[in-house]
Order: sequence, then C-alpha cells, then structure tokens
Amino acid sequence: MIQLRDIRYVRIGTPDLALADRFVRDIVGLELGREEGRARYYRSDNRDHTLVYFQGDPSDHTVGFEVGSHDELQAAGSELSQAGIEVIERSITDCEQRRVQACLSFRDPTGNLIDLVVGPHHSGVRHFPSRDAGITGFSHVGLCTKDPKRDEQFWTRILSAKVSDRIGDAPLLRIDEVHHKIALFPTTRSGLQHVNHQVEGIDDIMRAWYGLQKHGVRIVFGPGRHPTSGAIFLYFEGPDGLIYEYSTGVRRITQEQEADYLPRQFPACNESFCMWGSVPDIPEFRKKEAP
Repeated sequence: MIQLRDIRYVRIGTPDLALADRFVRDIVGLELGREEGRARYYRSDNRDHTLVYFQGDPSDHTVGFEVGSHDELQAAGSELSQAGIEVIERSITDCEQRRVQACLSFRDPTGNLIDLVVGPHHSGVRHFPSRDAGITGFSHVGLCTKDPKRDEQFWTRILSAKVSDRIGDAPLLRIDEVHHKIALFPTTRSGLQHVNHQVEGIDDIMRAWYGLQKHGVRIVFGPGRHPTSGAIFLYFEGPDGLIYEYSTGVRRITQEQEADYLPRQFPACNESFCMWGSVPDIPEFRKKEAP
C-alpha cells in the first residue's frame, strides 16, 4: 500500500492567466510566490507553493501528494504498474517546475491526474498574504468520481486513504488526523470539484461572506456547518467555474480514536451537507430534502 504523507499542491489550467491571478490574490488572498513562463505559483503557508495556475486547458487539473522517500516513490510506481495503472516518471524539468526532488504521475480510475512527489520544497521566506483573509493553509480537495465505490476502493486499498464518513455514495477520505484531505463527489467528469483553504475562525468566514458579495463573487454554498467534519464553511465560484472553499474548525480523528473509529453514513440530502440549513448551489451537492 502506498502511504500518502500529505497533500502538497494543485495545478490548474486557465485560458485567462491574468484573470485567475487577480482572483487568487485579490479575492482568495494568496501570496504570489513567483512567475515562470506562463505559470504563476502561489503560497498559502510555509510551503514553496500550494497552487499553480498556468496558461492552458481549464479542465487540466493535477493534485500533488507527498510520499516519504525515494524508495517509497519507486515502490509506489511498481505497485501502480502492477495494478494496471500507467505511470509517468517526470523529467528533471518537470520536477524543477514542481519544486520537488522526484515525481511520478498517474490517473485514478476516473481519470484524475495525481502526482506523487518526494522532497517538496519549503520556503525560507515568511509567508505574506496578499490580503488578510485569515488563511492558515491549503487543506483539501474535492475530486470528481464517475464511480464512487470503485474509486473509494482504489484510494483506500492502493493509496492508504481511510474513510471518515460518507454522504450517500460520496466518501470523505483522510490520510492523517484531519477528517478529510480528499472528498470524492459523484459526477460525469474528472478533475477538481473544489479547492479548500483553512482559515483561523468563524470571523474570517463571515468577513469573507460580506466581502465576496461586495466584490460580486458568486457564493454557491454557506455560510454553514458540515455535520460530517464539523467545519464551518463558505464556498464560492472562481475562474472557469472552479469552486473554492474557506473552512474552519475541521474535526480530527486522533491515533487514540483510530482503533475504534467507524465511518458514519449520512443520507444523500441537503441536511447532510449543512446542519444550519444552507442549500448548496453546486451540481455535485444538489440532493433531495430529507423526509
């Protein structure tokens, strides 16, 4: 089994790099780390970068995860190949672009492009956000799945993820103590469904709610509280229709709790996404009302 240490970054294509840049800095509140060619790298914490926008197809998404060593990366490539998954060993240039020592890429059964990396760079420069959004760091992604049961087996049997809870057929997967780092949402396409950044507290959520409305950004869900992770959240629409989320107060499942923990099953209804009554305007979240 391939042990994932943490989620590291997302790479996202866009036809309008200038528009994406303004959104990430002025609305989301990330720091521009650098520009390289037709790509812009953004920081949200002490990592070298956690988000990249590059000039390209807006459906071109990659999610990067860290493994522990070069030996583990080599073993991961062998295990994926034995499972019938095509593995790409990234070139020196590709690794330099990602600021990692080594990288291999593959697609999960739905077609989501995943990087496994060793030695991702950290920054020796203090993180200085473009605006005070209260962001404490990049935390998780929602991924699309065309077959949630099949993809859950792939992520849990090959990639060491564990199911924290399910909403209908949609599993919320953890790779450390945080309730989830990957959420798989049933749909008909591959790619990112949303990108999450944690903020310090509920005041940041509410400031964002008012600020996003002031700037004419479409809020698609929230403010609310997830009954699964316990997090207070706010979702809003970014460039090319990609959804961004702020959240705070996410539940942790500690090592002491791990042995006795059983995933909870929530029905596929709006109340399973928000216990306060907010109704999502997100296709993958639209569910029937509870009886």
